[in-house]
Amino acid sequence: MGPGKKQLKIMGKGMLLLCWIMLFLVLAPGTAAAGEDLYREVSAAARQNDVDYLENLLSAGQAADWENAREVDFEGNLRLLETEGLEPLEGVSGIYLVRELDGTLHLMAPPPAEELEATGTFEYYSGLEDVLGDKLIFQALVTEAQVDGDSYSFIRFTEAPQQLLLDQIFKTSIMFMFFFVMLGMGLTLTIADFVRVVKKPRGIMIGLFLQWLLMPFLALGMAYLLGFYQAFPFIYAGLVLICACPGGVTSNLMTYYTRGDLALSVSLTSVSTVLALFFTPFILTVFSANIPDIQVPTGLIVQTIIGLVLVPLVIGMSIRRRWLAFAERATPFFSLLGVVALLLVIGVGFYTNIEKISDTERYSFLFYFMVVMLSIIGMSLAVFIPRFFGINTFQSRAISMEVGLRNSTLAVTIALLIQDLMGDFYSSMFVTTAIYGITMYITGFLMILLYKRLLPLESEEPEEVSPAGLEIQ
Repeated sequence: MGPGKKQLKIMGKGMLLLCWIMLFLVLAPGTAAAGEDLYREVSAAARQNDVDYLENLLSAGQAADWENAREVDFEGNLRLLETEGLEPLEGVSGIYLVRELDGTLHLMAPPPAEELEATGTFEYYSGLEDVLGDKLIFQALVTEAQVDGDSYSFIRFTEAPQQLLLDQIFKTSIMFMFFFVMLGMGLTLTIADFVRVVKKPRGIMIGLFLQWLLMPFLALGMAYLLGFYQAFPFIYAGLVLICACPGGVTSNLMTYYTRGDLALSVSLTSVSTVLALFFTPFILTVFSANIPDIQVPTGLIVQTIIGLVLVPLVIGMSIRRRWLAFAERATPFFSLLGVVALLLVIGVGFYTNIEKISDTERYSFLFYFMVVMLSIIGMSLAVFIPRFFGINTFQSRAISMEVGLRNSTLAVTIALLIQDLMGDFYSSMFVTTAIYGITMYITGFLMILLYKRLLPLESEEPEEVSPAGLEIQ
């Protein structure tokens, strides 16, 4: 027996609480980050393999006045811009940058190899590639030097960078919790959910078309018209990422509330989750192809989906098939775990990125308007387009929910894992997917009210199925 109405109501209240918490964090005061222009400049040089320019930077840094450099101690991130022909350290091809949490950027200018050996400080710079993307504590010297009339900030370590234990625990917790959330989804699924694709393909085919094609094009159009495509490409990439993720348990929950075709909703979630292995990296790559700032780590995305989505999904389905009674008893726990996981990922992610989120020029009212309207317009189009193809209102409600309510936990997890490899300086993909994940609950409940007028139920009766195998009375 799956979770009853009481558990579903608890989940709904949890989501509303999440909305209020995140809106408070968004409105909290902070300072805008700095250093993006330098990052883009150096990043472009690395992509174009402009070794002369980068060597000039390193030479200026090594020749800078380190005797009078100031000592600093701060938290930040390390990033490597790879390029052939430039080896500031043995075995490293590229240039390292150190970013403080407020966005201040320093170019790493390590001493020459012979000086590192003589002073015994080589260990300060060893193994840096293993901590890329982690939040680190830096103890270093910082100084400035002129290159072609422009001033640059350079950094050298006085101690080896140390990883924050809390950051490592957070990242590990994300992956473990999301693994078990998807395992919990698997506990609610059966082979019959996939067989429905063959038996009743029209509703599922239209739903998949709207999910994987309409929504990414809608994200492209809105970002282009409102200027984010040109000015803030990683905000646009975040919109595409959320549209490239499959539906989740939330869409099943909302379909239950709106008395839509829950069997169709569960089948759409199941099929789109499996197809995400191909469509998520493919859509993100294709729709970002014309933006030079964006390089999609396809391999990492595929590995993430296999390890954190497909494997636990198969394990969960296998458990349900062999130990049905246990699966039904365990489902309420995993349903609530999904709420906790989303609270943890978005809440901690917002807290650790509050300096960036407070950038009101970037995350303006227009930004929030675009994110909210993306889900509203997408769900509204998914109300009318299925009707054009003869889909009844009962199934159209389910399709609309599947189109607008995505697996936001997967989206923000992918965003956090790939942001450094993609060069997302301000974690804009995370912010965008997180804001969508918050506001989609509001738009979901809004659409439930609108369905009474737009999609009045006809004579169809809901099938006896729920997001977790609940027989609806």
